[in-house]
Amino acid sequence: MTQENKQDIRERALTALEQIRPFLVEDGGDIDLVEITDDLIVRVELKGTCTNCTMNTMTFKAGVKDAIMKAVPEINGVEAVNFAVQE
Repeated sequence: MTQENKQDIRERALTALEQIRPFLVEDGGDIDLVEITDDLIVRVELKGTCTNCTMNTMTFKAGVKDAIMKAVPEINGVEAVNFAVQE
């Protein structure tokens, strides 16, 4: 993958995060894009109240992951770096 492609993927992932960020901030949380790996895994970190909220798995799967996967369909997955997602 070229650096240009990786930058395009990063920009689209960030745009997706900006769309869901207001909902997280409203509840005292936030989110950061940590990295996009060479094998096209987007890694994010939930912050604030989102880190220990009992709904963080649902928020991650139904909000964060879905938003990024729709915006960047060529990625291979989305992972949270600061908590384990229950499948």
